[in-house]
Amino acid sequence: MQRSIDRILTTHVGALQRPRELSEAMAAEGEWSPAALELLRVGVSDVVGRQEATGIDIVDDGEFGKTIWMWYVRDRLDGIEGRDWALASEPLLRGRDRDQFPGFYAWADANSRLFGYMEDSYFWGSIVTQPVVTGPVRYRPEAVKRDIANLKAALAEHPAAEAFMPVVAPASIEVGLANEHYGSRDDLMRALADAIREEYKAIVDAGFILQVDDAWVPAAWDRSPEYDLDSYRRYASESIEVLNHALAGLPADRIRYHLCWGSWHGPHANDVPLAHIADIMLRVNAGAYLVEAANSRHEHEYHLWEDVKLPDGKILIPGVVTHATNAIEHPELVAERIQRYTDRLGAENIIAGADCGFGSRIHPELGWAKLAALADGAALASSRTWKKLDQNRPFRTYAAASQGSQDSRAPCGRPGYGAARSRVPNWATPERSASS
Repeated sequence: MQRSIDRILTTHVGALQRPRELSEAMAAEGEWSPAALELLRVGVSDVVGRQEATGIDIVDDGEFGKTIWMWYVRDRLDGIEGRDWALASEPLLRGRDRDQFPGFYAWADANSRLFGYMEDSYFWGSIVTQPVVTGPVRYRPEAVKRDIANLKAALAEHPAAEAFMPVVAPASIEVGLANEHYGSRDDLMRALADAIREEYKAIVDAGFILQVDDAWVPAAWDRSPEYDLDSYRRYASESIEVLNHALAGLPADRIRYHLCWGSWHGPHANDVPLAHIADIMLRVNAGAYLVEAANSRHEHEYHLWEDVKLPDGKILIPGVVTHATNAIEHPELVAERIQRYTDRLGAENIIAGADCGFGSRIHPELGWAKLAALADGAALASSRTWKKLDQNRPFRTYAAASQGSQDSRAPCGRPGYGAARSRVPNWATPERSASS
């Protein structure tokens, strides 16, 4: 896993806005129809190229080959079928926030206001029915092989510093999952872990960074009012034990763990503080950890790292732009957010990221503008951070590096990408100003 050695690297969480024609083809004809397969191949190539052009270093396929981030596995696991929802077993429609703000949630549910961009019919199709385990859970690898092949082909056209692929954690697969086959929750969770491990291993073996998405571990505090803090922490610890079982034997430096509080546009007044779960998060057998740090409920939590030690060799990837607001973050604010973490943990231990996925959370125009602000802010933070680290070393710009000798650490043979890439921020260019 690459580190921010002489500039702040940039990445994001995974889901980007799928093109409408791709979503419609996958929803209407199925993900394996010839038309959908071709649109998927082209869509992945385009989204990788756009990330690279925007200034994102560590890219992915936008999760274009999946439905929703957790329940996409229904299409890749034998032993699970869909049925009409049993409302009493549906955890998404209860919680501490809903108890505190019933009027808001009644209004938001009635007007479809809990998510910011709901145009992706393929994304939302997976929630129409409830997943029910009716037999032994076994993994089918065809879809991940397709997704790996598409991402490799895209990177051949649009080389990037590094690439990752997100996969759901066992505890987050369990959301809304009814069990009619296994004798206990422990048996079910072990079966899910053993099955999804095959996807984890396929991604690592393909040479990509594996990102494990586990939004449900933090969200379970809000959605399970019966928990007190002790019982909640036991649940979280058990969930991480199951995840580490699935990760056993895989190299930690090829794994990153994404933890967030759910990306619905609600009050989040009852989010569990990061201070209550940071120690549990750091038990995950991963080389990097992604946390929300750009929204108004969690931005202050950078102070936690004044007391909590990031283990040696690990990387923190704080969100410095967020899906939680339509306002585009100013690059100066992004840089300030980054420097809060570099000042406390060291620049080499920080990669700049986003709070959560943008797909079906925010309009595509705004999502891409936020990624551009992320890249611009990282360039500003890099110039200031390395100036402080070495006043005697001139800051080497990307433009200068590309005209000179190729840096020995430049990935994919691209000049200057191992050096501190400093471009004039997008927002400061005359062209951008004139067109805005």
